[in-house]
Amino acid sequence: MGNNQVLKDRVILVTGAGQGIGRAAALAFAAKGATVILLGRSTAKLERVYDEIIAAGGPMPAIFPMDLEKAGDPDFETLAQTIGQQLCRLDGILHCAASFARPSPLGLQTVTQWQTLFKVNTIAPFAINRACQPLLGAAPDASVILVGESHGHAPKAYWGGFAVAKAALEAYFLVQAQEWGDLTNLRINLVIPGPIHSPQRALSHPGEAKDDLPSPEALATDLARLVGPEGRGRRGEIIEWARTVQQ
Repeated sequence: MGNNQVLKDRVILVTGAGQGIGRAAALAFAAKGATVILLGRSTAKLERVYDEIIAAGGPMPAIFPMDLEKAGDPDFETLAQTIGQQLCRLDGILHCAASFARPSPLGLQTVTQWQTLFKVNTIAPFAINRACQPLLGAAPDASVILVGESHGHAPKAYWGGFAVAKAALEAYFLVQAQEWGDLTNLRINLVIPGPIHSPQRALSHPGEAKDDLPSPEALATDLARLVGPEGRGRRGEIIEWARTVQQ
C-alpha cells in the first residue's frame, strides 16, 4: 500500500464491491487507509476482493453479502445496526451496485424486469442512505457517492427500464442533496462514469473494442479523492466523469 493514507481511520461502505467499478474503488479506498465494507450479492466475489486488499497490506475489510433485489426495510436496518455495532462509525458510502438489462424495445420489457431494475438501481441506494444517515451524521466528514449512468441523465430509445431507473436515481439525488444541503459534515454527489471498460459495458456493447476505454481503476482514483478530504468542497454535484477526463 502507498504512503498516501488520506482515508486512514475512515470506514467506507461500497456496494457492488465484487467486480468492476466497485471492486476497483474498494481497492483504491483501502490503499489510502480506509476500512472498507464490501457489500454485494456474491460472497465468493467479495472474498476475492477481501483477499486482494489483505494481500496488498490494506486494513482488514468487512464483508456483508446482500441481495438488494430481495432486501426490505428490516434488511437495511440490520445493515446499519451491524456497521454501528461492529465498526462504530461510517464515513462514506459508494453506491456501485447495479442491475442491468440489455437494450431492447419497451414492448419487449416486463414488469418483473422493471421491478428488479428499480429495486437495485433506485430504491436500494435510498434505503441504505436512509438507514445509515444516523451513522453518517455522526461522522466529522461523511461523503456519499451515487454512480449514475449516461442514459439515465439523457434517456434514449431502447434503454428502457434501466434508463428510467437511473433517471429516477438522479431525481432522488437532487432531493437528497437539497435535504442535506445545510449539513456541513454530510455531502452527496452523483458521478456519471461514461463509457468505461466495465462488466456492464461488456453486456451493453458486446462488439465494441474496449482497450481504448478508461479503466475502472482510473475512475476509482478520482472516487477516492471525492470520498475523502479532497472532496469536501464538492456537494450536490452531478459529475460527468468522462468529460472531466477529456478536458
